[in-house]
Amino acid sequence: MDKRTKLIISFILIVLAVATRTLPHLWNFAPIAAIALFAGVYMGRSYALILPPVAMLAGDMFIGFYSLPLMAVVYGSFMLIGLIGVWIKKHKSLETVIAASISASVVFFLATNLTYWQFSPLYSHDLAGLLTAFSSALPFFRNTLLGDLFYTGVLFGAYEAVIMWSKQKKLAFQTAKNI
Repeated sequence: MDKRTKLIISFILIVLAVATRTLPHLWNFAPIAAIALFAGVYMGRSYALILPPVAMLAGDMFIGFYSLPLMAVVYGSFMLIGLIGVWIKKHKSLETVIAASISASVVFFLATNLTYWQFSPLYSHDLAGLLTAFSSALPFFRNTLLGDLFYTGVLFGAYEAVIMWSKQKKLAFQTAKNI
């Protein structure tokens, strides 16, 4: 993929991220993890590390900012998810993409809820408080998991369909040229 194409896709993905975060939606049903995975697989390491926080920052400018420690962990977890995408690039299959999407949900859930527990006065800072924080977050995890799987399927599926269509078009052109 050339640099111009990467920039166009990046812009589209940022618009998608902002739109899906600012329009009414289920809590945590958003495309950011899928964007991070997609960037890692198809666009390279630098896009995997830069695109997710830029998309988050663009959305946060509209919906508002929150606790700095939590923001740092949220942004950092999406960068880590981007690196998971870089890793699966060499091992890309339906199974690894699904596993990466599920792993992304788990990484985000564990990192953000551990941070929320650590910095929130809502929970006691002991094992009971930690377990309460994690159990309270389970409904959000369901939405995160469903959103990550949905958007990963959409992004990866659409991209692969375009690539397949492009190859078929090129093959048809070459066949017509040779006749």
